[in-house]
Amino acid sequence: MINQTQNPANYWKYYGITTLSIVVLTLLLKACGPFLGLVNIALLYLIPVLISAVRWGKGPSFFAAGVGVLAFDFLFVPPVLSLNVADLRYVISFLVFLSVAALTASLASRLRNQFQQAHQREASTAALYALSRQITAISDLEVLLNQIVQHVADTLHAQAAVFLPTAAGDQQLEAYSKDSLDWAKDESHLSIAAWVYKQNARAGRGTASLRESADLHVPLNTESEVHGVLAVYVGDRPMADMPELIRIIEALSDLVAVAISRVKLANEAKVAQLTAESEKLRTALLDSLSHELRTPLATIIGSVTGLLEGEDVFSPEDRRELLLTIREGSTRMNRLVGNLLGMVRIESGMLRLNKQWCGIEDVVGVALAQLKDSLHHRKMSVRLADDLPSVPLDEVLIEQVLINVISNAIKYSPEGSEIVIEAVQQGDRLELSVKDEGTGIAPYDLERVFEKFYRGQMTKHIPGTGLGLAICKSIIDAHHGQITATLNGKRGTVIHISLPVQFAEQERDRNDSNRSEDFNY
Repeated sequence: MINQTQNPANYWKYYGITTLSIVVLTLLLKACGPFLGLVNIALLYLIPVLISAVRWGKGPSFFAAGVGVLAFDFLFVPPVLSLNVADLRYVISFLVFLSVAALTASLASRLRNQFQQAHQREASTAALYALSRQITAISDLEVLLNQIVQHVADTLHAQAAVFLPTAAGDQQLEAYSKDSLDWAKDESHLSIAAWVYKQNARAGRGTASLRESADLHVPLNTESEVHGVLAVYVGDRPMADMPELIRIIEALSDLVAVAISRVKLANEAKVAQLTAESEKLRTALLDSLSHELRTPLATIIGSVTGLLEGEDVFSPEDRRELLLTIREGSTRMNRLVGNLLGMVRIESGMLRLNKQWCGIEDVVGVALAQLKDSLHHRKMSVRLADDLPSVPLDEVLIEQVLINVISNAIKYSPEGSEIVIEAVQQGDRLELSVKDEGTGIAPYDLERVFEKFYRGQMTKHIPGTGLGLAICKSIIDAHHGQITATLNGKRGTVIHISLPVQFAEQERDRNDSNRSEDFNY
């Protein structure tokens, strides 16, 4: 219903329209009066009453009823052009007309109010639903608050801001709607928001505190705590409209509080998960290092002690064997430290590639030369296709990949078994594979073996850090390649490495400076 204090100019305009409609109706009835009769003329004067009640409320409808009775009496009831009546029974007719008009106007006005309330509730529900959909997938608190205040401002056609407590307990402006920076930075908001946050009670226009203010401050609270304060500029809206507006703002604030609580809980859960993962990785790393370092250290210490204390006992062959044992243990420890440093580089984003044109035969040869003392009676077969193209790669890093893969094949396969290295070209890819006849990997572990510190269920009894294949995957991914693990028939594992190929012939037309590039990623 239109409130007089809300829009007085329009309100008086409605009275003018009502008067004009009665004048037009009177002229029509005056022209058609002889054919209609007084009863029908009286009933037709109810039309402006109904229209005014439906469109503008009780005031204009009651005015239409009064003006209609006067017009009917003055122009149609004998004696005409006089407010006197020749027949007193018309007075009863006038009272009945006014009663019917008043009842009709009241019912129509009530129906109009109910329609407006239903429309407002529908708009409020739609706003809440739109806001809930908008903020459901947001996990960043800053983005969430900016979306919220702008949605509240657009829904209520008002300026809005959100204040959150700092670590020291003071209130701080966190987000504000478009074009409301000057209003939001008013220092009075901070003191009011601090009171609202502490008391968990709303303040501002239409409330028990600061009811004449142009702003409304509502706490963002859930059952567990108060998360902040929502401030809305409501201006000089009439007090009669404030209860419905406060209801809408509180509904929005409840939804906002739940969203903020959800993001906070998600962040806390993420921190807890990261803490647990860090603790898990730390424990796994310490366990792996204790197992991996203990054996080569004990071997080195024992061999060195034997050489020092049994200088006259050992023959030259025995000394050579002890020295080889020391070198093997030192190489193993060096490989472990290299893997740890490589993982640190990868995790810190410091991994850089220095790509150059390399033949895969040379890379395989260097890797096998470094591992020749670690074969322990295993047969190594190398099957490289003829005319393999040069490949742009970081030779040092790819050598590390092959050393890690071949070391795993040696570690998890029995003595006397065969390890096969194959390389072929398939289209624009170089396919390299390392096959062993060892313990193998369970089917459900084939993808997870490339995760950091993950050890397969079938190989947990064998010492290892679980870093080798994780480092291999990071290096191969940096080369835009792929590395996968499959089963080698009934026994053993196959590690497949796929690298993109760029033929040297395609580079001949380029500048000499581009034929050996340093690719930085």
